[in-house]
Amino acid sequence: MSSGGMLYGGDEIGALVFDPGHQSLRVGYAQEDTPKAEIPAVVGVGPDNSAPITELEARPDNNITPSKNFKYYVDTTFLNVPRSALEVQTYMKDGMIDNWDLFEKVLDYTYTKVIQSEPEYHPVLFSEASWNVRNNREKLTELMFEKYNVPAFFLVKNAVLAAFANGRATALVVDSGATHTSAIPVHEGYVLTQAIIKSPLGGDYLSMQCRQYLEAQGIDLSPAYCIQAKDVIKERDTPRFTPKKLPENLTASWQQYMMRSLLQDFQMSVVQVLESPYDERTASQIPAVHYEFPTGYHQDFSSERFKLAESLFDHTMLGAGQLASTSVGMCDADVRLSLYGSVVVTGGNSLLQGFPERLNRDLQLRAPSNTRLKMISANGSIERRFGAWIGGSILASIGTFQQMWISSQEYEESGKSQVERKCP
Repeated sequence: MSSGGMLYGGDEIGALVFDPGHQSLRVGYAQEDTPKAEIPAVVGVGPDNSAPITELEARPDNNITPSKNFKYYVDTTFLNVPRSALEVQTYMKDGMIDNWDLFEKVLDYTYTKVIQSEPEYHPVLFSEASWNVRNNREKLTELMFEKYNVPAFFLVKNAVLAAFANGRATALVVDSGATHTSAIPVHEGYVLTQAIIKSPLGGDYLSMQCRQYLEAQGIDLSPAYCIQAKDVIKERDTPRFTPKKLPENLTASWQQYMMRSLLQDFQMSVVQVLESPYDERTASQIPAVHYEFPTGYHQDFSSERFKLAESLFDHTMLGAGQLASTSVGMCDADVRLSLYGSVVVTGGNSLLQGFPERLNRDLQLRAPSNTRLKMISANGSIERRFGAWIGGSILASIGTFQQMWISSQEYEESGKSQVERKCP
């Protein structure tokens, strides 16, 4: 493997880093600062009216009907166009790849449109959820070697990569993403799996709270794709807009997907976390934030924007602070101090203004009195959103890492089980 290591480590051939999540798949070249592309973690599946009917299938009533030919739409440019009968499906479930056929469609798109190069020229480093199962790991290894013929492959836990991106080999990684928030202790580059704690309070949960609140206020949440033109209106006026003529039978899954982008924009622009538990008086003294909806309606949001985020720290529902302290408490006593000494905050949902400060306060109250608590949260949104990807980019370009890869030769000799042996 060492002779091949020079080839992978050299500048001629760039290793690729893939970081799949519930919100998106981040992909790009190792040694770069940011991913080359961020592709939504969903695929549009619609009828392909242009394709010839290839086969006939018999139905139980013996009527012969043409089988459906499907067309797949990957990435925002193709997904965000209203199309008749387009279903939006995700290939992720509980942080792991679940629908392999859809995932392959995304990989095909990535190589042809994003990387624009043959897969056999690039070693591939993949991030994975810390609770990924053996069967999934082997399946991915097999897919990359068998279908894409990659020269080398490696799989790393995303918490390890996020810690690594922040210059730590030991850290408590608090990752707040789309579908959940998790606390994962990493010690000397290894995940302490027995102390992983997860909670379903993430970005999607917050979007749901925002939607309920806005609808209760009677605010029209028509996304931009419904709107042809809008009149200029005063604040608090009823929005007046010309609706767009849309294709018939738009699916519920596509409309929900588009609604999610609207709600995410609202929560990132308006919602904020108070540094201490929600208090009406404190919140009302902080300046309001103005927001305009796609319909043209706009208004100021004041104390309610803090109330919406409060649920992420609700101790009755395993909020972020409780999550982190419980996880540390489940580790050996001699590791706890070093975990409290580097708490790495990562994930797109952690970009809510005030999130790290509130987590710091909640942890301070829960940690033993003599503990030196250090919160590490990158200032830039890029570093926080792409933490695991950046860690992978650093790791795959380090000289000493080059002998760690599973080479195609090793795969041919020992098969997919190599991944359990070589990738902790």
